[in-house]
Amino acid sequence: MSTAEFTGRAGGALPRRSDLARHWTLAEDEVFLNHGSFGACPRVVQERQSALRAQMEREPIRWFVEDLEPLLDRARDALARFINADAEGLAFVANATVGVNTVLRNLRLSPGDELLTNTHEYNACNNALRFEAERAGARVVTAEVPFPIGGEDEVVEAVLRCVTARTRLCLLSHVTSATALVFPAERLVRELAARGVDTIVDGAHAPGMIETDVSRVNAAYYTGNCHKWMCAPKGAAFLHVRADRRANFHPLVISHGFNTRRTDRSLFRVEADYTGTWDMTPALCIPECVAFMESLAPGRWAEVRRRNREAAVAGRRILCERLGAEPPAPESMLGSMATVPVRARTAAEAAAPTRYHDALQDRLIAAWRVQAPVVLFPLGSDRRWVRIAMQAYNTLDEVRYLADALVAEGVRPG
Repeated sequence: MSTAEFTGRAGGALPRRSDLARHWTLAEDEVFLNHGSFGACPRVVQERQSALRAQMEREPIRWFVEDLEPLLDRARDALARFINADAEGLAFVANATVGVNTVLRNLRLSPGDELLTNTHEYNACNNALRFEAERAGARVVTAEVPFPIGGEDEVVEAVLRCVTARTRLCLLSHVTSATALVFPAERLVRELAARGVDTIVDGAHAPGMIETDVSRVNAAYYTGNCHKWMCAPKGAAFLHVRADRRANFHPLVISHGFNTRRTDRSLFRVEADYTGTWDMTPALCIPECVAFMESLAPGRWAEVRRRNREAAVAGRRILCERLGAEPPAPESMLGSMATVPVRARTAAEAAAPTRYHDALQDRLIAAWRVQAPVVLFPLGSDRRWVRIAMQAYNTLDEVRYLADALVAEGVRPG
């Protein structure tokens, strides 16, 4: 089948949508396989946020003085139950990157200190490490975690190999963004703690994708997004600070709470809950997100996560078979996302202007109406990977459609 024929199909005969897709407001003329980047908020949750915003605008003074605090308590308690965390240690932030920056700003680094990361970590968070290290005369150490990868032991060995007496903090994704791997966070936190190293777990993709038990992971700091796999509105995220790290810990923005006279709440809570005037309705929708998503399957959240993971595993098999590619990681390291290698980017492709990260992704969107990110990994290289993210509204027919589009575009395995 020719590219022109596929282009026509993309314009008028997209694959079957899931019956559950009616709960989302995603464009009907697009195949959306990129839930992992920014999430997608269900209709009922959008309606809840609109109602909260209307309440705020009817009486703004009453909202901030009387209404907001109990609503924050309700949302925090719901989140704490969902991720098994100490509610007192939870602070709402705009996104996980803000959570990482908040921790780094509280470290008080000294010259010669080391911040440990690895090659799979999110670029924005690695930039935050570099920024703070440069300010303090510290340095960032990057562990080379392979990809393709044979198993989680390779992650643990690569990270621990780079620990020294100067290591102050390790940044570790629970689920990596570019490579879509579930890292052994609990195991690594334990091993690093035994060596005197604190960990900040970047759980941007974890809550709602995999079972997320913050207390069991027991990291000094854990930050995560609720707007991705929990399907909250954009701007709903959290930072959890372990009890023994809360003394003298402050939010990124210092505001009225810094000199509070309140005695009914901890200083950590008072400072975290108000950092100035901003719309906190995304976080206030968390109870509705938890309730709605668990209503999608008889087995509630456990079944939602299981179905999404099974779809990602099956979707990766479809892509690998159609493209003749080898799976780059064992299925045991997959959550609801997966990446597949494709042909490396040529010099001409690298030089060409692009709206997205890569000309192939531009082509998938413009010609096929399919949103699936084309990732360059390692960062700065021309090695390309296509990533799929499977949420409840997705179907395997959509993955097959992506596979057909890639084949028609002449994509070969990497």
